[in-house]
Amino acid sequence: MAKASKTIKVEQIGSAIRRHHSQRSTLIGLKLNKIGRIAELQDTPEVRGMISKVQHLVRVVGE
Repeated sequence: MAKASKTIKVEQIGSAIRRHHSQRSTLIGLKLNKIGRIAELQDTPEVRGMISKVQHLVRVVGE
């Protein structure tokens, strides 16, 4: 039986306009591309790293 993975909810609060292409790609990788959009993602070190890369554009809503 598989153990349930923890999830994390992330909301985009900043625009990707005039940002570096790597930050835009990171937002797309987080399933975000519009302000106000919320994505529920697996809580892994990779996702945490992506969130820290664009921490000025996103907000963690719930864990």
